[in-house]
Order: sequence, then structure tokens, then C-alpha cells
Amino acid sequence: MFILRVHSVDTEQPISSTEEIEFYYTTSSKSNPKPKFSERRGVVHLYRKASQTSLPNPISRSTSLFVVAVPNYLSALDFIRFAGPHLDNITNLLYIRNDGMEDRYSVLIELVDQSAADGFYCGLNAKRFSPAEAELCHILFIHSVEYSELGEIASTTPVGFTELPTCPICLERLDPDTSGIISTFCDHSFQCSCTSKWTHLSCTVCQFCQQQDEKMACSICGSLENLWACLICGFMGCGRYKEGHAVRHWKDTQHCYSLELISQQIWDYVGDGYVHRLNQSKADGKSIEINSRCMSDEGNCGSCGYGDDSGISEAIYSSKVEAIFDEYSRLLATELEKQRQNYESLLAEVKIKRESSIAEAVEKSVNSEMQDIQSKLDKYTEEKNALAEVNRNLIKNQQVWREKVKEIEEREASQLRLKDEKILDLEEQIRDLTVYIEAQKTLNDMTDLDSIRGGMVLPVPPTQSSSTNSRRHKKSSRRRN
Repeated sequence: MFILRVHSVDTEQPISSTEEIEFYYTTSSKSNPKPKFSERRGVVHLYRKASQTSLPNPISRSTSLFVVAVPNYLSALDFIRFAGPHLDNITNLLYIRNDGMEDRYSVLIELVDQSAADGFYCGLNAKRFSPAEAELCHILFIHSVEYSELGEIASTTPVGFTELPTCPICLERLDPDTSGIISTFCDHSFQCSCTSKWTHLSCTVCQFCQQQDEKMACSICGSLENLWACLICGFMGCGRYKEGHAVRHWKDTQHCYSLELISQQIWDYVGDGYVHRLNQSKADGKSIEINSRCMSDEGNCGSCGYGDDSGISEAIYSSKVEAIFDEYSRLLATELEKQRQNYESLLAEVKIKRESSIAEAVEKSVNSEMQDIQSKLDKYTEEKNALAEVNRNLIKNQQVWREKVKEIEEREASQLRLKDEKILDLEEQIRDLTVYIEAQKTLNDMTDLDSIRGGMVLPVPPTQSSSTNSRRHKKSSRRRN
């Protein structure tokens, strides 16, 4: 089941070649009701029901058909000629042109009933627009069409739906259950000539695929490995095994289809699996054509010529198994690489912790030794200061005692001088007394007092006293020494 949302600020306008179309219609059509031909400019957003297959079935069919892309070399009249056998059943035909895509335009067709829509689909779907060209006409049943002047509303994915690319080449890359495109002659893996048929390659993803020789990088981190391109908007991001910017883009925009540039495989983030078309047999490497499926409920009506092909189913199954095997091999290698990096980081962390603990222990030991040395130094400094204080006190006391000794010596010398003076004085007094006593004795012994009276007293030389005084002087001098 598909729905359309068109971002358009324009209204439906009559096409420029109305007269030519009317002339062609009047000359070729047999019915009286005249269909409405118009055109409109805008950006088309295509959505599919996520829980249902995109292949036509009685439930998903409708009277509205959407031609995904028509090459720009086909004019409006050329497309009407292309749909000529079914022109009588068309009630409304709208050309939708996007100014940003010069190589193609889309067509929205309304038919009179379901039978006419089924006939148009079976008759023109997967048919070449021109026998000389490679482009195919891809038609989808549309259940609703919404027009909005706001780009945010038109580009918002409805609940339960997923957005599909409108580029025909990118749609053909997807498997039929996803894109609704049953028949194609190429899966567009690697470089192929069919992409060059579109004149300007306005699709960014197709440009990436055509420019594989050039080095492309992630739009966010600049990584050159494991690159994925969004099929909807062309955003280039790295895979989940790098920085995961492609996955982050899906979470931000709900664009769930991403193409890996190396393998050309498409991953569906919603369905969590590969959804690329497998048109190549893994047994012999030859390309195989996937035919359209029968639209009847039984799956094989016998009238349309379409049926199941067990060989194709086996090729698809083996290809998907191989893709799953490759994915798990890469996942295992990535997990092993992560484990290696994890263990290396753990070893580096343990090494850093060990070096840190050793450095901390050394620093602690050095600090302890420095503290002990500092404490001893402080203790010895205090002892030195105490000894210096004691030395200063001793020097000060020595000076005081020297002064005291000198003072005592001077006092003793002074006392000795006084004592010597007293002794001399006493010796003189004793001598005088001795002389006086001797003189009295002499006088008393004399009989002739008259002769003495007229005499003169003379001093006696102090013989003994002088010798005594000299001895005393010697003793005093010895004492001083």
C-alpha cells in the first residue's frame, strides 16, 4: 500500500501543449468523456505500509496509479501516446514536475474503475518507454494523495509507513516486496551503463555509485571506511562499526533505507535486514530476470503467464544466506576488534594504575624520608641554637668574671698597699719608741746628769730595723707575684 505527499506551493495548471493533446485525443479516442490534463510543480514523497508487502494484491489495489519516473525526453503528448490504448479509461492525468530534477517527471493517473486500473497496470508496467531506450515504466497503486505547502509536513513519515526513494534506479535496487517494482533488467550493482541513460543523474546516490573512483567521506566525522548512503536524501554516513552516523541519521529522519557503497547492498533499519534486489545467480554468476507475479489470490491463474520459479527462489535464498553470513562474519571481526581494543585499554589502564601506585609509593617514601630528615635538621638546629646560646652566655659570663677577677685583684692590690703603708708607719712608730726607750734607759744609767743636760741627742742609725723592713718588702713582693 502506497501513499503520496506532495510539497507544492503551486496549483494545478493546464499543460502547455493542450491543443496538440486535444487534437490527438479527438482523433484517437472513441468515448465522449474528456479526461482532465494538468500539471503541477512540487516535490514528491512516496511512502509504503511497513507491515505489508508492496506487491500488488486485491487489498492494495486502487483506481489511482502513480508512474514513478518518466524520462524528460518524452513530452506530455508522447506520454499520452504511450498510454494510448488505455486513454479512454482515464479521468484525470496530472504531470508533477520537480525543478530540482531535470531528467524526469512523475505522472498521477485516475481511472474510471478498478478493472481499468488493473488493465493499465498490467499493460504498461515494466514496459519500455521507447524501444531504443533502457528506461522502464514503473507503476504503483496509490491509495491517497496529500498536498502541503509546508515541506516539514510533506517530508514527515506517517505512523506505520516508511519512505521510499523516487529515483527509479534506486527503487530498482530494492527487492520487489519493498519497492513494488516486479520486473527489471538490472539490479544496478556496481557501475553499469543504464544509469547514464538518465540525462543529468539528479539522484545523489546514483552519483555516488558512478563516482566510486573518487574518495568519499562521512558527512559528519570524515571517515573514509564503511560508508552508507541514504537512498532517500543521499546523506553519506559511516556505519555502526565506526561512529554510527548513518544509524543516527535514520533515527533523526526516519529514512530507513541505506546503501553500502562497497557491496552495493541495501539495509533496512526498520526491518533489520537486507532489502536489495538479487538479480544475479550465485551458482553460475549469470544475471536472471525476475518476472512479475500473478495478481490473483491463488498465485497462479494460468492466464497472465506469470508463476513461481523455484530456481529464482533458491538463488534468492542462497544469496540472502550468504549476505547474512558475510554480515555475521564482519560483525564477529568487529566484535573481536572491539574486544582487542577493550583489553588493550584495560591493560593500559592497569599499567597506568601500576605506574601511578609506584610513583605514589615512591613519593610517599621520599616525603617520609624528607620529613624525617627535616625533623632531624630542626632538632639539630635547635640544639645548635641552644649551644650557641650557652656559648654566648659563657662568653658573657667569662667577661663578667674577668671583670670581677680584675676588680678583686685591684682591690687586693689596694689593700696590700694600704697594709704596707700601715706596716711602714707602725715600723717607724716602733723604731721611734725603741729609740725613745733606749734613750730613757741610757739616761737612767748615767750618773752625771749635769753633763748630759748640756749635750745634744743624735739619732742612732737603724741597722736592725732597716734589715727587717727589707725582709718585709721582699715578702710583700712575693705575695703580689
